[in-house]
Amino acid sequence: MKKILNLFKNSKVKMVIILAFLLFVYTSICAVSYANYISTDISNSVFRLHVIANSDTEIDQNLKYIVRDNLLEYMNTLCADCSTKEEAILIAQQNIETFKKIALDTIKNEGFDYSVNVRIGNFEFPTKHYGDISLPAGYYDALRVEIGEAKGQNWWCVMFPPLCFTDVSSGVVPEESKEDLENSLNDEEFAIVSDNDSLNIKLKFKILEFLNNTGLITAKK
Repeated sequence: MKKILNLFKNSKVKMVIILAFLLFVYTSICAVSYANYISTDISNSVFRLHVIANSDTEIDQNLKYIVRDNLLEYMNTLCADCSTKEEAILIAQQNIETFKKIALDTIKNEGFDYSVNVRIGNFEFPTKHYGDISLPAGYYDALRVEIGEAKGQNWWCVMFPPLCFTDVSSGVVPEESKEDLENSLNDEEFAIVSDNDSLNIKLKFKILEFLNNTGLITAKK
């Protein structure tokens, strides 16, 4: 213990410790600024669809996918030609009751009587993977469809740019959809969402997740 105290009395050692601390503070500030910038810019560029099942039972999860398929079919007729995120949100707002009716009719036709809550808002998402595209944790504008108690696993995709209009079972987003997403993001942002195998990208995802979980990245007002 005395040796440690003596080290602190050494001016050179003290200076190294101070510089190391200042470097840590500077690096932390840069990390927070970077993560906030990336998270905000990506979230400002996409509009998501979020379908939440009543529960995690196999029956409720299967019902979720049927509801999803019918909603996607309708969305395809509405949003396929949207040129901006704002246009996609406006169209969704104008047709929100139709989205709810499609979900309710689907649930009834499958023999269930669950209620449905459909709303558009800014919601918190963890890191999510859609085929070979990933989105970092953060707050995103989304059309959320809650089935029944909405306590089950959820399914998501991107309404704008239209990553939803793909074969969701293939695990690969078509190049045309990737080009739409790339046109909405800068080069670094697109690298972050499309390069799932890069250690550097995974580290950046972890930074975004940490800052989101600690409240340093918050929902838009």
